[in-house]
Amino acid sequence: MMVSAVVPCYNEAAGVAELTDRLAAALEPWAPDIEIILVDDGSGDATWQEIGRASDRHKAVRGIRLSANRGHQIALTAGLEVARGDRVLMLDADLQDPPELLPDMMAMMDTGYDVVYGVRLVRHGEGIAKRATAHLFYRFLNWLSDVPIPKDTGDFRLVNRRALDAVLAMPERSRFVRGMFAWVGFAQIGLTYERQPRRSGETKYDLAAMSRLAWDAITGFSSHPLRIAMRMAVFCGFLSVALILYVFTTFASGNTVPGWASIVTAVSFFSAIQLFVLAVIGEYLGRIYIEEKARPLYFVSGRVGFAKKPMN
Repeated sequence: MMVSAVVPCYNEAAGVAELTDRLAAALEPWAPDIEIILVDDGSGDATWQEIGRASDRHKAVRGIRLSANRGHQIALTAGLEVARGDRVLMLDADLQDPPELLPDMMAMMDTGYDVVYGVRLVRHGEGIAKRATAHLFYRFLNWLSDVPIPKDTGDFRLVNRRALDAVLAMPERSRFVRGMFAWVGFAQIGLTYERQPRRSGETKYDLAAMSRLAWDAITGFSSHPLRIAMRMAVFCGFLSVALILYVFTTFASGNTVPGWASIVTAVSFFSAIQLFVLAVIGEYLGRIYIEEKARPLYFVSGRVGFAKKPMN
């Protein structure tokens, strides 16, 4: 049985050495049938050079360099597409998700599960705002989503070849990988753990990036925003009818003194609703446009370690 580890890296030069050392140690029980795939997502620092050095130190390390920064989910997909393992471990380069949990995940998968995902019991090194927004995000996402997505999880998971091939068969461009694994089904179980502080560097998921990921998740796995827009439109329709009746009633009673405040309030309210509905429809139309173009997700500008003799 071959075991692979896939790690997207973006400006992670300071942490590549420790990352590969710890991954190599965690994978050692399954050597020599192992591989560590590091995907450089168009980094602007020395990440690619560090991946090359790691490949010189560890025979199992292989690197892919994307031609431009395509985002964490695309970089992760690039690594998953070249992984040859019967089981594949996915984790981030910051080592907040400890690779030392691999033996526990392997043991759980041995009992018949296709996916073992990490559930963050405690999030060390993260501020109150980050923890609160993450907590609310998963609950809000599950309220909107047509597919139940495990709460307090990331991309840290061990998957077998059957589950991985099912996800790789999904061609969409706006990818939310953890949601895709939830959508394909199969037997899945969570493993609770304490998430550690980042070992080096800075987080690449600022508020803007988290917002984009959240919107990808919501629109990629639910049509609920469209239904919300429709309900709001129906509500506003009834409200407008009530407003028209009020206008006619006041006109019939002779109370025709104009009030600019009520007019401005009504116009602002209905305009806001219209803009919201148009924005939601526009987002879904934009996604249809992107999917119809069917451009490649990424291009590879460099490889390292793949010319080595196969580990198995």
